[in-house]
Amino acid sequence: MFTDPVKNLKAFGLRENMIVADLGAGSGFYTIPLAHIVSRGKVYAVEIQKDFLTTIRNKTKEAHLNNVECFLGDIEKIGGTKIKDETVDAVIASNVLFQVEDKEKFVKETKRILKENGKVLLIDWSDNTSVFGVGFGKIIDKNKAKEMFLKEGFKIDREIDAGEHHYGIIFIKN
Repeated sequence: MFTDPVKNLKAFGLRENMIVADLGAGSGFYTIPLAHIVSRGKVYAVEIQKDFLTTIRNKTKEAHLNNVECFLGDIEKIGGTKIKDETVDAVIASNVLFQVEDKEKFVKETKRILKENGKVLLIDWSDNTSVFGVGFGKIIDKNKAKEMFLKEGFKIDREIDAGEHHYGIIFIKN
């Protein structure tokens, strides 16, 4: 494992009653630990692949977690997450930035769903190598990621240690 979701989430500083969106949730790598941390809150798992949502639903049922809602959604489209404006306290976006084609709309959609002063935990690959299956040239370096969020009015709260092959940045919606 190249990054530890529990360690990253602890560094993010979530509270048990928060509403959090896991954008590009995949198989639930962050969704499941999130649901435990925000036990009196809500987790929205947004994913474009139906099979992954089925996996997340099965994992939440197995773990007796009742605070996860799954959305088949497009994180690269304004309104594509199907989450209402200014609904969530925090967003997790792990290993998605290098995959999304319309990065500007992704950042705008993230901003749209966040409450005022809401936070984003961006975790992404820092190694530009095909060893991890990412592919040369697809990695968005940390400074470029910062630029994208700053351009949309976010401010940088801090960086976290997200592991040897990842960077972690926490942004706040102004």
